Amino acid sequence: MAEEVKSSKLATTSNKFSKFFKDIISELKKVVWPTRVQVVKNTITVLIACFIIGAIIWLADAGFGQLRNLVFKI
Repeated sequence: MAEEVKSSKLATTSNKFSKFFKDIISELKKVVWPTRVQVVKNTITVLIACFIIGAIIWLADAGFGQLRNLVFKI
């Protein structure tokens, strides 16, 4: 009796894993993947945005550093 319960639980667990991975594959087939051109455009856009934001932060940091030096006359 106990072995039957373990066996059925194992089968149920096995079926759950199987269904889980089948569902993953099914969902991945529904995904609309970007084209290579879109990926390149988006990558360039992100890199430019990162550069601009980095430059703004750098300028603000340098400005506040100079302001601190002016106030404390270091």
